[in-house]
Amino acid sequence: MKQKKFIRNATPYFFITPWIIGFLVFTIGPLILSLGMSFFDWPLTSDPVFKGFGNYTEMFTKDTQFWKSLTISLKYAAIFVPLNMAIALFLAMLITQPVNGVKIYRTIFYIPAVISGVAVSIIWGWILNGDYGVLNYLLSLLGITGPRWLVDPAWALFAVILASAFGVGTMMLIFYTDIKNIPIDLYEASSLDGASPAKQFFCITLPIITPTILFNLITSVISSFQQVTLVMLLTGGGPLKSTYFYGLYTYNNAFKHHKLGYASANAWVMFIIILILTALIFKSSSTWVFYETEAKNGKKKKGGKK
Repeated sequence: MKQKKFIRNATPYFFITPWIIGFLVFTIGPLILSLGMSFFDWPLTSDPVFKGFGNYTEMFTKDTQFWKSLTISLKYAAIFVPLNMAIALFLAMLITQPVNGVKIYRTIFYIPAVISGVAVSIIWGWILNGDYGVLNYLLSLLGITGPRWLVDPAWALFAVILASAFGVGTMMLIFYTDIKNIPIDLYEASSLDGASPAKQFFCITLPIITPTILFNLITSVISSFQQVTLVMLLTGGGPLKSTYFYGLYTYNNAFKHHKLGYASANAWVMFIIILILTALIFKSSSTWVFYETEAKNGKKKKGGKK
């Protein structure tokens, strides 16, 4: 009996063991190793030398590019995150409308999400080309002379943001799934009370999907700081390092300049910044995120007091 009970209790752990091993080997292990490496001068061609907090001191006091790249990434996140979420929510609202061919629209909107970063950068390289790009051609039809998107420092960051917003398909589907789960009774009752579609959106849809907005907000902030592939292939960090994102700066320190210890310190600073931003978002969520279960529990407590 004891043996059967042990097998029954241990069976779930056997199933999750591969995941635990993968998590320890490919996530926790490299994380701890990189933390250790950040305290060393760790070139590829010679033995590592212990520096203590030397990498961190150099980064904050001597390396001006650190502050420039961090500022660029913060600017990018400040524009990209709200823009990305607004586009995704707008498209999600569109594909929930009962119109003919809506399945085709869903597919079209989602296709960019499955295209690789390399292909996206090539496509947008053609679209944004200052000499023969499609975007400048369309602007010329309106009598507007388009800028040289990828070679003008004033426009390059905006060009990267524009290209990044191309892949909102996954976020759109998450919004769409949540919106479809809203009870239709709420909309019918509000229609009987004379609520307009705009009022239904702001008073019913938006409050109910706030948990999904919170999830998408956090994942967008994290992905904005991890942007490397697109900017590397689209602008290479230029022109004049106007798009030299923090992720690209860290990557180049590791694999171009072969400063693995310094790059590890860069990565840990980015990790702490993301951790602080995520904590602030979670802290603020109690004021603007609506959870249905909390509302029900609140009603039960009030009922109990009576």
